[in-house]
Amino acid sequence: MDKIRDLASKKAAVIFTKSSCCMCHSIKALFYELGASPAVHELDHDANGREMERALRILGCNPSVPAVFIGGEFVGSAKDVISLHVDGSLKQMLINAKAIWF
Repeated sequence: MDKIRDLASKKAAVIFTKSSCCMCHSIKALFYELGASPAVHELDHDANGREMERALRILGCNPSVPAVFIGGEFVGSAKDVISLHVDGSLKQMLINAKAIWF
């Protein structure tokens, strides 16, 4: 859990993913479209990936990926991020966290 919190606090936007996950790809593409350059941690390419995946589930992310953090705070999974984008608040969250500048 500490590793997740440490990684999530190092950059304004952080996404934990798996390389084979289509929703992970979609969320990363959305962030890039909005002008953010999130730190991306692919759990299937990390030696501690399984441990981090368990920690994400404990945080309430189900499924465990994608798991999105903005400004060091857990935002949620793909469903949560898409909902925030549709209602217009995702972009403002990224601006507030200084992940994008407008």
